Amino acid sequence: MENKKSGFTTIDEYIAAFPQDIQKILKEIRTTIKAAAPKAEEKISYQMPTFFLNGNLVHFAAFKEHIGFYPTPSGIEAFQKELSIYKGAKGSVQFPLDEPMPLKLISRIVKFRAAENLKQAKVKAVKGK
Repeated sequence: MENKKSGFTTIDEYIAAFPQDIQKILKEIRTTIKAAAPKAEEKISYQMPTFFLNGNLVHFAAFKEHIGFYPTPSGIEAFQKELSIYKGAKGSVQFPLDEPMPLKLISRIVKFRAAENLKQAKVKAVKGK
């Protein structure tokens, strides 16, 4: 599913560009990410909804037959077993639109990534002193 327009400035704009059934899925994913990482900031990066917490946390996007979820290579590696049933690549996974979204798994991945980013920020802070 290609975006109906480009140049999104908010996640709300991005979600509104899709049909109602896809909007529902995107809103569920957004809510899941917000609950798992409440201090993360929302933004658009690479024209995708992005959550940012001391760096990019995760991105997600709607396509014709799947939701792309981008938790960086470390997020994929840490959950390799659970994600093995989905198509994916080094830093991404595809959740088919004709299957229920694995919201609990998404939540666990986001929590992992948030902890990882916070740890990296602490290390940088210590090195900066």
